[in-house]
Amino acid sequence: MPMSVLLVIAAGTFAFRFAGPLLRDRITLPDRVKEVMSAAATVLLVALVATAALTSNRHFAGWALPIGVAVGGLAAWRKAPFIVVVVIAAATTAGLRLFGVN
Repeated sequence: MPMSVLLVIAAGTFAFRFAGPLLRDRITLPDRVKEVMSAAATVLLVALVATAALTSNRHFAGWALPIGVAVGGLAAWRKAPFIVVVVIAAATTAGLRLFGVN
């Protein structure tokens, strides 16, 4: 990737991040737009988790990984500390793979 493209992307990212605090008090969004944006963020996060948990190299990742992610999600839902969530999810996935669950 050429350096000029990298600089343009970096400048654009900085501009977006800098514009948020500057425009927060100048722009008021309707409540409906705020609700839709909140829902869109949730949907995007769920799609990211589903893609990461269910696929590996454009193929189904097997059952161990989604089960490990689900167990980690359950631990997060129960308000476990982040490191505990990660360790439980990884241990579940590794344990299932150890016992032959792909």
